[in-house]
Amino acid sequence: MHLLIRFLAALGAGFLGQSCLAADSLVCHVTYGGETQTMRADTAPSPYQISPVAVGSYFLFRMVVERNAGSLAAVKLYTYADRDETAVPIHVAEFPYPPVAGRRHGFTGIQRVYEPVRDGELEYWCEMRKRGAAK
Repeated sequence: MHLLIRFLAALGAGFLGQSCLAADSLVCHVTYGGETQTMRADTAPSPYQISPVAVGSYFLFRMVVERNAGSLAAVKLYTYADRDETAVPIHVAEFPYPPVAGRRHGFTGIQRVYEPVRDGELEYWCEMRKRGAAK
């Protein structure tokens, strides 16, 4: 009987965790060339379904909220150089989930990525927001 109660409690926590996850979105503030874009990403069944977004004419930025066995495992952020032949990763950042909240520049702090060819700088910071929350 004791094991059954533990099992039901764990099952309920799993459903509660999933409903909380459904309410969160990853929001990143990406600045390049003096222009800031706000990008939003939700969880996806597979990280391979998430395409990078062009930032300027040189960078690609990809945001992944990775699931592991039904629960979130990590937030992964990728910056690529968009070269003629292929996209080349030049910066990868990984943060455990749930991320630490309450800092001035989200859970990532300010991240800077430099162009190896043109001396430009991409700057970003990310936060988790309740879906539908404006800021």
